[in-house]
Amino acid sequence: MSKTIKIAVDAMGGDGSPKKIIEGINHHFKNNKNTFYQIFGDKGQIEKFITNELPRENFEIVHTEDVVKGTDSPLEGAKRGKKTSMWLAIQSVKEKKSDVVISAGNTGALLVISKLNLKMIDNIDKPALSALWPNKKNMSVVLDLGANIECSPKNLIDFSIMGSSLFNSLYPNDEAKVALLNIGSEELKGNEIIKETYQQLNKRTNNDFEFKGYIEGNQLMNGDVNVIVADGFTGNVALKTAEGTANFITSELKKAMTGNFIGKMSSLLNISNLKKFKKRLDPRLYNGAIFIGLDSPVIKSHGGTDYIGFSNSLSVCSKTVTGNLIEKITNNIN
Repeated sequence: MSKTIKIAVDAMGGDGSPKKIIEGINHHFKNNKNTFYQIFGDKGQIEKFITNELPRENFEIVHTEDVVKGTDSPLEGAKRGKKTSMWLAIQSVKEKKSDVVISAGNTGALLVISKLNLKMIDNIDKPALSALWPNKKNMSVVLDLGANIECSPKNLIDFSIMGSSLFNSLYPNDEAKVALLNIGSEELKGNEIIKETYQQLNKRTNNDFEFKGYIEGNQLMNGDVNVIVADGFTGNVALKTAEGTANFITSELKKAMTGNFIGKMSSLLNISNLKKFKKRLDPRLYNGAIFIGLDSPVIKSHGGTDYIGFSNSLSVCSKTVTGNLIEKITNNIN
């Protein structure tokens, strides 16, 4: 019998909470019966949305009316105290009552409160924010996405190890292939930090990933590599550019297909392919950023996602636990 996965859930963070959070839990549980949800937030509001399909033995509500607001600065969010739903959820993994924590709330506050409560994995200097991106072949892990604006070569090497460990946890049948995001593919391109990182990774002998050198922004979706490493500034710009491009393509395609009679007829004839295309770019399928480097996994769901997106981020929680993410990082970093 498979082990029960215990997920600590901040039910009050993000738009439309706690409704979408609880509906996401209900949806996730349908295919994940071996899950226990420790839910933090306003009990009166939460209970309105729990259905009979979620058995009482599979969840617990820890009542609190204190919340971290989306408009709070990271420091303001932390100063709201130890009774907020976000703080209590993180504390649950700190005390080993849960295996993983998830929140759709304030990203900055989540990172600060996580760092205040959880320890760093030995030999890692900085945690990183990572996420999943689609590519032509499958999926890529990309990090750092904004947690660290300035990075040393050691930080980028750590990110390579953590990112490949995450990829292997989520996709155990595939080999992790790491590349550094750069302005060119030649060895001489880039600043001194990225060139030094390249040299060190090129000399490194290990079995946890294959180093593929540099990758340029226009190659991110090719699928030739599946772990893409950058400092937080570069990674965040790349993320926002990719998101904006995907939104532009889908909105322009929608306009072209509904703007006139010929467009409408074309959309009817190609409805199957259009549905596949729309699904491929659906951000809900890739929801769930992972804050890694701490001794417990912290998952950040997009604040504006719906219950489907939140359910998918709960699946990321499950995979990080069953894939022994923390154990993999600890072994590979040492």
